[in-house]
Amino acid sequence: MSTIRDVARLADVSISTVSRVMNAPESVVPEKRERVRQAIDDLGYRPNALARGLIYKETRTAGAVIPDISNLYAAEVVKGMEDMGHALGMNLILCNTDGSESRIIRNLTVLREKQVDGIFFMSKPVTEPYYEMFQTMKIPVVLVATESLVYELPSVKVHDEQASYDALTYLVAKGHRRIAMISGPIGDTVAGLPRYKGFKRACRDGLGLAKVGDRVEFVPFKYQAAYEAMSRLIDRIPDLTAVFCASDEMALGAISLLYDLGLRVPDDISVIGFDNLKIGRMSIPKLTTVEQPMYEIGRQAMQILQKLRNSDPLEQLRLYLPHRIIERDSVRAV
Repeated sequence: MSTIRDVARLADVSISTVSRVMNAPESVVPEKRERVRQAIDDLGYRPNALARGLIYKETRTAGAVIPDISNLYAAEVVKGMEDMGHALGMNLILCNTDGSESRIIRNLTVLREKQVDGIFFMSKPVTEPYYEMFQTMKIPVVLVATESLVYELPSVKVHDEQASYDALTYLVAKGHRRIAMISGPIGDTVAGLPRYKGFKRACRDGLGLAKVGDRVEFVPFKYQAAYEAMSRLIDRIPDLTAVFCASDEMALGAISLLYDLGLRVPDDISVIGFDNLKIGRMSIPKLTTVEQPMYEIGRQAMQILQKLRNSDPLEQLRLYLPHRIIERDSVRAV
């Protein structure tokens, strides 16, 4: 395998000249630059990324710490990151944590050892141990689909509470008054709590309800959990006309339970989801949902990281991208 020394010898230049041709070609006179490039082609030389990282203090890689890489939402966000990273010359290292604190710490440790140029921290609250690790790494950190109101860390996401509020307002505008919610865990401050708060505020403003406890089921963001929660809601509120689910996966679980009971969506009960996953367009009926611009969240996160690496100013620390209601076939007017 050829080395940079071999290139320098064949081109009859110094090793530092070869290095400048690869990293700052405009600083080398054209005649030497062409000799170096020809030598690189003749030898098939490929610079070692790790060695370049040690020399230039950058590896052009970023680590993405993700709770569940099999999640369809995460996959779309990562695609946005990767596409923008490709355009910027950045590569991604994906770290799946299954939401485990010990695995998050271990992954952050590995990323520090690999000398990545930045971290994307996705869909989890930033606790003190995580923040302390960020500080020791001394590299840019971008929060993706999460945020911190405690630590000054840049973030990009939608405004979950307002998006949830708008979903309920949409149902109320369709004439629904007997509305329930299948919520994520209230202890989940990233998505569970804010989406529940949006539902609660909309019930107060649109339906005049001060208390909504019997209208809500708090369960994990999973298909089966929502399936079972829908059964409990039907038993408790038999005249229910609509249900808001805190994710599309939950909404599909609710629709499946209603189908098994012989109830039609939306003729008997309307269902609205949250996320706008591709699978929502494939379901029967096609799912009405609140769209998060998942791909754009990923793109924007990579652009923010690039600005931080270049020491460029950020227009805002916490970036909220717009959401919108995607109307399909699972909600009807009453």
